[in-house]
Amino acid sequence: MVDKHLQVGQRPPLSLGDRAAADLRYIRSTLENSGRFTAVSGWSGVFMGIVALAAAAVTANVDDPRRTVQVWLLAAGVAFVSGSWAMQCKAAAQGVPLFGHLGRRFLFGLTPPLFVGAVLTIALFRAGDFESIPAVWLLLYGAGIVAGGVYSVPAVPITGIGFLALGTLAVFAPAGWGLTLLALGFGGLHLAAGLWIARHHGG
Repeated sequence: MVDKHLQVGQRPPLSLGDRAAADLRYIRSTLENSGRFTAVSGWSGVFMGIVALAAAAVTANVDDPRRTVQVWLLAAGVAFVSGSWAMQCKAAAQGVPLFGHLGRRFLFGLTPPLFVGAVLTIALFRAGDFESIPAVWLLLYGAGIVAGGVYSVPAVPITGIGFLALGTLAVFAPAGWGLTLLALGFGGLHLAAGLWIARHHGG
């Protein structure tokens, strides 16, 4: 029997349970949109820094620039896999989706500069311009960290600015400084930022 108090085409009022569920969805969406992406792993940053310093040590006495680039690319692959795994673990521990609204924003900010860096690396490698690679890596990684870090904790974009500064220095510094600047950026900055995030933002 149709409720006489309902007009034609009017929906029946929500039950108390449905109303509470709708309110919870709204609150969760609001918090997610206004919050920060906190699944960036500090301990992963520490590990990435150690990997970069190891790559710098291995290539310190290598005379073949092609081999040097290959070692650093291997280190980057290890860092990428470990970082992705650590972010997934931290997101699961926090009970937040890694690819939720903020996670997607973080990744969309980070990914395009990294893609450009990969393409330019191939072009520079084929052209034999190995001296420009450190500046390209530092600048584009820094740009990605700043862009993605806008949706994360302040330590992330600040770290990105540090990479941008080192990348700018690499453009004007003597060619022999490239390895040192890579070690300072991917080693030192990752270590410092990773320890800060681990201490102040839950690992």
